[in-house]
Amino acid sequence: MSLTRRRFIAISAVAASLPAALVARPTQHWTGQALGARASIRLDHPDAEAITARCLAEIERLENILSLYREGSALSRLNREALLEAPPFELLDCLARAHAVHHATGGLFDVTLQPLWALWAETAVAGRCPSLLERRAALALSGMERVELSPERISMSRGMAITLNGIGQGYVADRVAMLLEAEGLTHILIDTGEHRAVGSRPDGSAWPIRAPGRNDTIPLAARALATSAPLGTAFDAAGQDGHILDPRTGAPVASPFASVTISAPTAALADALATAACLTKDEAGLRDLLSAFTDCRAEAVVLS
Repeated sequence: MSLTRRRFIAISAVAASLPAALVARPTQHWTGQALGARASIRLDHPDAEAITARCLAEIERLENILSLYREGSALSRLNREALLEAPPFELLDCLARAHAVHHATGGLFDVTLQPLWALWAETAVAGRCPSLLERRAALALSGMERVELSPERISMSRGMAITLNGIGQGYVADRVAMLLEAEGLTHILIDTGEHRAVGSRPDGSAWPIRAPGRNDTIPLAARALATSAPLGTAFDAAGQDGHILDPRTGAPVASPFASVTISAPTAALADALATAACLTKDEAGLRDLLSAFTDCRAEAVVLS
């Protein structure tokens, strides 16, 4: 599993001050690869080519910091050494956000479960499930409270490992949105697996986003949206052991939800909360979870 969980990334942005005739004709429509996936960037701006280049450079820079699968990334170095001196701001920032969600959800959202995730992946290749003893040993290497964050260093216990797959896609969307805003683009929709809208569409209407469990579209403006599905990715061929692991048991979550779609002010928060939502026991638990966060809500819930 790479940093992105989707096979296509789309970024669309328009400068608010452009004449209607220019807006109707995109200055640049780029297609290629970003975050290990097929990608499309459509910019309606006189300096679109240069902005596209800066956007791609930013995505590359962020992956070199946050990716679990690039050996030279800051995250990979932290996982190998359990210590990272002078960490990049973005890794520190992303982990601080993950820590805040971890605390607010009573530990349901935990980015330190990578050893457990790796155990399930390795045993799946061998055609079996981890034993209880194996799960306990992997869980002994987890615990967000054992990760110390400061501008000088990030440290954790030896053998621990962090994955940002439950927040990284959203965080990248937020950072790219900031870059495009700084370039003077105000009608922005970013899809890195999670949606991040800055402003509305050029005609003033909200961006229409489809989500499981909704017959209509979700209107998105100046807001973010993320969907998690416990069985969206599975370890076993039968598709029964999903990729969202329960930090309380060390096993795939037995969720009452087939999918949960959450909207929030930022894509990083929506991403993390959608993951945590799958670990709640029922819709009342989901409401309690969201009540701890300002301006966050469930937009669609599909029961299992």
